[in-house]
Order: sequence, then C-alpha cells, then structure tokens
Amino acid sequence: MEKHITLPLTEELAQTLHAGDRVYLTGTIYTSRDAGHKRMCEALARGEKLPFDPKDATIYYVGPTPAKPGQVIGSAGPTTSGRMDAYAPTMMSVGARGMIGKGARLPEVVEAMKQYSGVYFGAIGGAGALLAKCIKRCELIAYEDLGAEALRKLYVEDMPLFVIIDSQGNNLYESGRAEYLRKRDELT
Repeated sequence: MEKHITLPLTEELAQTLHAGDRVYLTGTIYTSRDAGHKRMCEALARGEKLPFDPKDATIYYVGPTPAKPGQVIGSAGPTTSGRMDAYAPTMMSVGARGMIGKGARLPEVVEAMKQYSGVYFGAIGGAGALLAKCIKRCELIAYEDLGAEALRKLYVEDMPLFVIIDSQGNNLYESGRAEYLRKRDELT
C-alpha cells in the first residue's frame, strides 16, 4: 500500500504502517551512523542529554557527501543498518522510533521495535543522488569532527521508502522471500 507520512513518527502513526508499505516521508529526520550512535549512547550512559529530542524521531543511517555549490547536500544514500544494531535498542528506549537504512537487522533490534513501536524503513542503496533531491534543508547539529558521520537535522519531502520491518515485527525480507519461494514452487 502507498502512504504519504508526515513526521514525527508517533506511536499511533507507527502502528498504522505494515511491512511492504511504500511510504513517502515528509518532515524532520536526523542523520547518524555508527560513530555518532556510539557517542550518543555513551552520553546517555553518563546521564547526559542528546543533541536533539529523540521522542518520535526518525534517524537516517547516512554519511552524505559534501554539497556542491547550489545544493543542500551531496549524495545521501543509506548505509548498512547492521552497524547500528548495537545502539538501536538504546536509541528506541529514549524515544527514537524510526530508522532508515538498508540491510537486515538483528533479532534484538526487531524485539526492541516491537517493545517501543519502532519502524525500519528501507531506502534503495545506490540511489543517493536521487534521495538527496528529497532533502530540502540540512543543518549540522553535533559531532562536526566526525565529518560525514556528524549528526545532522534534515527536512525531507516525499522521501521514497519501504517499510521493511513494522512495529509488530513483520519483516518484508522474510515475507517477501517466503512469497517468492511459494510462487516459484507453484510454477514447478
């Protein structure tokens, strides 16, 4: 099903999304990769606040390239989400709800998604230039020393994504494979 979503990703909104939904996302998202996630989780462990309010936030696992003159941002394709698996449950425990990336997630992350009504959106790898066109504003907010992995606040319009894992733990990677095998077996 195709859905146009306006952020923030509240618990109620997250529960309306289902694995396999095609989503066009509009609103504020944050960027971070493994180095940024490590710093945020270390700060939380010390009892410090994050550089942004994580409540109902969506985090895009991306390290964008520098913007060319006249551009908001450079190429902004997703990075492999598994590198954030060690940090995702902690981030969800403080309110972050949406994650955007590519690739499979560990069972511990899926369990945290079910516990905190999280949603994992898949972005198409290799489409960084196309995805960058959806980014209308970009603001560096923390960890500038991390370069591409710095924490950024983005405003996106109609960012094309798929719901890979929904808040009930349904997983498009698993159901899609099962459907393919079923159809293949019917043809043979």
